[in-house]
Formats: sequence, C-alpha cells, structure tokens
Amino acid sequence: MSRPSQAPRARLRGTGQRARAGRHDRDRGSITLMLAALSVALIALAGIVIDGGAKLRAAENADAVAQEAARAGAGIVNQSTAYSTGTFVVDQSQAIAAARAYLAAAATAFRPDGGLHGTVAAHGRASIRVTVTVSEPTSVLSIIGIDSMSSTGAATAALVAGVTGPGA
Repeated sequence: MSRPSQAPRARLRGTGQRARAGRHDRDRGSITLMLAALSVALIALAGIVIDGGAKLRAAENADAVAQEAARAGAGIVNQSTAYSTGTFVVDQSQAIAAARAYLAAAATAFRPDGGLHGTVAAHGRASIRVTVTVSEPTSVLSIIGIDSMSSTGAATAALVAGVTGPGA
C-alpha cells in the first residue's frame, strides 16, 4: 500500500523541478549583465573622482602661476626714472617682460612636458593681465578617449609703486 502513495509524490516532485528549471533558464545571465553595467558605472565614477580632482588641482595651479607672474611684473620699477627723479614708477613694458620671464621659468620648472602655457598683455595703462592654461593628462578617463583636461587661470596686477590704499 505504501507504493501507490509514493508514486504520485515522485511525479509531482518531478513536475515542480521542471517548472522551476524553466524559470531559472530565463533568468540565466541577468546577474552578468547587471555586473557589467555596474562595472562601467563604477569606472565612470572613478574617472570623475580621480580626474576631476586632477582638473581642480590644475585650476589651482593655473591661478597660482598667473597671480605670481602678475606680481613679478608689477614689482618692476623703472630704474632710470627712480635714479633721475627719485620717483618710483612701474614701467609697463618692463613689467610685461618680467611676467613673461616668470612664466617661462615656471613652465620649465613645474611642467617641462609643455603642459603650462601663458600670455601676458597690457590691461589699460596701469595694469597687466596674465592668463595661464595648464593641461593635465587623465588617468582613468583616457580609457574612453579623454586624454587630457585643461584649466585656465587669470590674474591682473595694478602697476603701482609705494604704499597705496586707505590711510596712505
């Protein structure tokens, strides 16, 4: 008597396994697709974090070099006028030359690979404007074809001699 009751159970168990196996066959590979999509997203996120940080650092460097070059130019006093009249006057052409010399020195010292370029121009009669562009190679984003990122910084320096401002 035990045999007839066991036979239907075996048949039901076999039918359930086949139904479950069909459902699993449809889902096969879905985890692989999800992991592939997540891997691409994680690589993109790493690229944004790592190379985005490098871009921010390049922007800081561009601003710093531009400010220092403008200061180097603004501090040049026309010596012939100072000796002959005793008046300290900043010569704009000498200021531009000094700022360009600072940029050339900074480019060779900090970025000998050619990643730092700058321009100096007169900005009115009593100031100079320095613009610096720094190019940084990318670490992670080069995978998708972005090989470098550029940042630009600018500074303007007034060409004054002596102490100026309130109370001077």
